[in-house]
Amino acid sequence: MSVLNKAGYKHEALYTALRAEIGADLRPHDPLPSERELVARFGVSRATVRQAIGRLEEEGLVYRAQGAGTFVADPATISKSLALTSFSEDMRNRRLTPDSRLLDLTVASASVQVARDLAVSPGADVVHVRRLRLADSLPMCLEEVWLPAERIGDLDASVIAGSLYEALAERGVRPHHADQVIAATVVDAEQARLLQVAPYSPALRVDRVTYDESGTAVERAESIYRADRYDFRITVTRRTP
Repeated sequence: MSVLNKAGYKHEALYTALRAEIGADLRPHDPLPSERELVARFGVSRATVRQAIGRLEEEGLVYRAQGAGTFVADPATISKSLALTSFSEDMRNRRLTPDSRLLDLTVASASVQVARDLAVSPGADVVHVRRLRLADSLPMCLEEVWLPAERIGDLDASVIAGSLYEALAERGVRPHHADQVIAATVVDAEQARLLQVAPYSPALRVDRVTYDESGTAVERAESIYRADRYDFRITVTRRTP
């Protein structure tokens, strides 16, 4: 690697060198050296460093955390099966440690949209939960959930510290299937701060209504996923005439 310390190393060579290190020496979520360190090490300009890192980011090999630096991406966190799983179950399946930071837990009045999705009367009591979801201590998703209070009963912070679906199952409510809409969006200033990305960064918004086996709605959820760490992949089959 000593040849890489020569001054004047251009973008392509720097990109190739960093990609090789990611594959050999750096593990998922390890930090990349700072811009200053890369400038000194490879004898290139900051613009060249930013161009090379930008290319790695576009390819999903690294991700940025605002105020913390650039880190090696984990391929295990990038693909999402469309099986109905909770966030905690999904992360455990990828050998990652799920965690939550509770932002809000209240009993609220159902809005018209929430009432329609949960098949309750507008103004009916619903349990409103807002959480920041993490994987290996890094922000992955902002989650907002509404649950029919009449069926769910009271929830406290200790109950929803882990998997919400597991907590529901303990109360005899078992999610079975869901209708889900996935759309591109950008994060606002508050979402960016919580997810540790720049304001107006791209994100994936997932709106989901979950039903039990009888077809009764048991959850309405809105989730904002970091687009640099997560995507959804599905397999489609063409119907033959």
